[in-house]
Amino acid sequence: MGKNIGFIGLGIMGRPMVLNLMKAGHNVTVYDINRDVVEKLASKGAAGAESPRETAENKDIIFTMLPNSKHVEQVVLGENGVIEGCRKGSVIVDMSSISPVVSKKIASEVNKKSVEMLDAPVSGGETGAIDGTLAIMVGGKEEVFDKVKSVLLDMGKTITLVGDNGCGCTAKLANQIIVNLNIAAMSEALVFAAKAGIDIEKMYNAIRGGLAGSAVLDQKVPKILDRDFAPGGKISINLKDITNVMETAHDIDAPLPLASVLLEIFHALKADGKENDDHGGVVQFYEKIANVQVKRR
Repeated sequence: MGKNIGFIGLGIMGRPMVLNLMKAGHNVTVYDINRDVVEKLASKGAAGAESPRETAENKDIIFTMLPNSKHVEQVVLGENGVIEGCRKGSVIVDMSSISPVVSKKIASEVNKKSVEMLDAPVSGGETGAIDGTLAIMVGGKEEVFDKVKSVLLDMGKTITLVGDNGCGCTAKLANQIIVNLNIAAMSEALVFAAKAGIDIEKMYNAIRGGLAGSAVLDQKVPKILDRDFAPGGKISINLKDITNVMETAHDIDAPLPLASVLLEIFHALKADGKENDDHGGVVQFYEKIANVQVKRR
């Protein structure tokens, strides 16, 4: 039997996630400041709302998928926010990638109103959102997780309760360190090989079956060779995530020298007007300083 669900944040990830929830038989009410996307989803069977408060009314679960910490805080706790509309016993599931500190603060505030919260950021990008194969890292109470797990499985494939509130966000930040440093390392290697004059596609096929092979390599190299930087995960979003990584790392005294350099690379790309490119576009930073381009022969 389908649940009554509210979903706030209909960007690259949110739109296909809503479509998968509807396909699974849930009744979904949606909200976004971009009214066009609300209308498009309404034409496919969703109900459109005028505010986060309205989105949350009479819902079992309210999902948020928003750009950063301040947006989640405003949508959940602000004027006309989710907390003003949701009923006791409902569950807010924040699937955004935000600071663990902010996530725990929001959870504490909504708990005062007898509302539960999980932080459940995702990995898998736009492709995973469309295919319903996202990896979802969850923080919160086990009994609350058990209540919503079946719905999370309508959007993702690997659903893991990592720990208490904030732990899902921490796991996501660790994920972002690994993914983005992989992209940076790959970019260095590709630019090195391009500067040396070898055929990049042949090199890619030679190394992808060994220890250097990875999901990053297989997803990003073909697009780089085609000069396709259409965003699945924008540089701007990953810049935000690595900023959260460094702020959290400083708070807990965990030095991260490689991630700190990565953050400056992202800032350089933003300054160069590349912030809306896919994070595979990190290769453009290395191309610029080496005066070479990675492309097909």
